Amino acid sequence: MKKIQILWTDDEIDLLKPHILFLEGKGYAVQTSNNGSSAIEMVSAQDFDLIFLDENMPGLSGLETLKRIHELRPNIPVIMITKSEEEDIMDAAIGSKIADYLIKPVNPNQILLSIKKHVHTKSLVNLKTNSDYQSEFRELSTKLMEARNFEEWVAIYKRLVHWELQLGDSENSSMADVITLQKQEADAEFAKFIKKSYLNWLQPNNESKPLLSPNVMRSVVFPQLQKKQKLVFIVIDNMRMDQWRVLEPLINEYYITREELHYSSILPTATQYARNALFAGLMPGAIEKLYPDYWRNDHEEGNKNDFENELLEHQMQRLGVHSRLHFEKIFNHRMGAKVIEQLPNLLQKDLVVLVYNFVDMLSHANTDVEMVRELASNDAAFRSLTLSWFKHSNMLELFRQLAAHRVSIVLTTDHGTIRVNHPVKVTADRNTSRNLRYKTGKSMSYNPKEVFEIDRPELAQLPKSNVSSKYIFTLNRDFIAYPNNYNHYVKYYNHTYQHGGISMEEMILPLVTLEPRDV
Repeated sequence: MKKIQILWTDDEIDLLKPHILFLEGKGYAVQTSNNGSSAIEMVSAQDFDLIFLDENMPGLSGLETLKRIHELRPNIPVIMITKSEEEDIMDAAIGSKIADYLIKPVNPNQILLSIKKHVHTKSLVNLKTNSDYQSEFRELSTKLMEARNFEEWVAIYKRLVHWELQLGDSENSSMADVITLQKQEADAEFAKFIKKSYLNWLQPNNESKPLLSPNVMRSVVFPQLQKKQKLVFIVIDNMRMDQWRVLEPLINEYYITREELHYSSILPTATQYARNALFAGLMPGAIEKLYPDYWRNDHEEGNKNDFENELLEHQMQRLGVHSRLHFEKIFNHRMGAKVIEQLPNLLQKDLVVLVYNFVDMLSHANTDVEMVRELASNDAAFRSLTLSWFKHSNMLELFRQLAAHRVSIVLTTDHGTIRVNHPVKVTADRNTSRNLRYKTGKSMSYNPKEVFEIDRPELAQLPKSNVSSKYIFTLNRDFIAYPNNYNHYVKYYNHTYQHGGISMEEMILPLVTLEPRDV
């Protein structure tokens, strides 16, 4: 194994010989310099993993030397060592992006700790993370076999997401593979749970059912309005829990998470059904019956979510919620900038509802655009793209300005998405829906063991376009492929992000109440 290369620069370097011998005894290769000019020459000639730099030296000072080193090698961690405890010197050193700051006299263990912190952190964290996950692996495996209700599945999914994020940065790719396989095993068990439980959830007066899409606003959003405070309800379309987890730290610069709930998307886990149900406060079958002008079946032309504002207004009327409403969908940067520009006027309303479509557009682009498919080639890359968008979007600026106005936020999504990798064959006529994770129609042929079949849509409170219509939902990471031109179809859609079916990623959704930080 290559030795860690350290450069130690100090005008009294001879007095530090015991420290240097100590580090060499620990296996480090230490080179020395007694002035800034010499250190700069050495840094320009070879690579170092870490530099110890005295702040007070004749000739070039430590801060001047630091500046020149950063120009040559901006990524080398530099630890400044000084006799001075003056605050302005510390501030100048920290402002110059030093890795650490030590006050003389230093002892060997201080030096060793600094090296471990700035050179070995990643490997030590990876080692500890891998060890901790191995310890929890068996416990998680047992829990997913024994889970009996939605709350237990939420707890399992949260732990799996936690380890997925922790191991995503690990240099041990085999451990990342293990968590992927365990998630797949969990999704298989979760599918069995949904097949057994879902229709029971929809039975009248079932008090053991989880919070479902139609009840989100009535249970969480509208009660907030009773506090007579301004409220913004944000829906990030098609956002999974792991994506929320990577966005949360940025949002927490301005907001604290006061309450984190989770709810289950209805089936199908598709915008047409889940988001209409969210805003209508009704299952899709009831929407079609009560508001036929606002509902379009799968085979009908036109946008399936054109009337969310109207459905929300009707829900508020039914429940006696008289708050003033502003509803807006944001599809691009220009529309997001307009929201921020008009924010003072929007906040004259009691409830502002904003639907952001970027994550959904990203998942669709992953299917249709080759470059996006390359950029989002796995879940870690998909999260990274989502985070990059959020960092540079005007949505982050929206959070900052809302916090300045002391506005509370409820944030959620309508459904998640999953990266599919296994085709199942279904034959159907031309009037069958086109979604790859579910189908609805009257003439379908398939292996019932490979899907969740609902042959009486009324039991799932779903509309049906024909008297003999039924629904089927894919499980785990499956997607539907037609036998005609099968190989081409499979090649095109394999390893793309789809939604509409049954998986933890699509159904278990974050529902978060955020309060502005005190400033």
